[in-house]
Amino acid sequence: MNTAFLSLGTNMGDREGNLREALRLLTKTDHLHVKKMSSIYETAPVGYLDQGSFLNCVVQVECEQSADELLEICMQVEQTLGRVRDIRWGPRCIDLDILLFNHDNIESEKLIIPHPRMHERGFVLVPLVEIDPQGVHPVLQRSLQDLVKQQREGIQLWKQVESVEEFVHFGN
Repeated sequence: MNTAFLSLGTNMGDREGNLREALRLLTKTDHLHVKKMSSIYETAPVGYLDQGSFLNCVVQVECEQSADELLEICMQVEQTLGRVRDIRWGPRCIDLDILLFNHDNIESEKLIIPHPRMHERGFVLVPLVEIDPQGVHPVLQRSLQDLVKQQREGIQLWKQVESVEEFVHFGN
């Protein structure tokens, strides 16, 4: 069984609904179990600034799929929810990124793990540390707690989440 951490982000339409639907699709995937979900954080955009604020969260999944197969699942969820890639780092209804996969270091044409910019992105690190406080970046060999120290600016707790099941099925 593989353990992976996924980042989810959205800044278009019903942002909370987009996160809920993406998680619902993940939970319905065979041989993939969403174990933990962080709280939801609201953050300012990074890169392309002429867009609305994002809602972001991180989930921990256990799966039988390889990293490449998990990437395909993430891309299918994005496509199902109507993701359009017009502007790099631009507005999106949903974005799913694989942050970590086991303790692997993977570099291929379509996938880099750990995510190449995660250590610079508070909107990823804050929720990741919430659900994996003892985590270590497998390439930098630094604790996630250490990496998040300078990355908290502009990140606001938007909604505390008690469990994946409650969020997905009951809207809490």
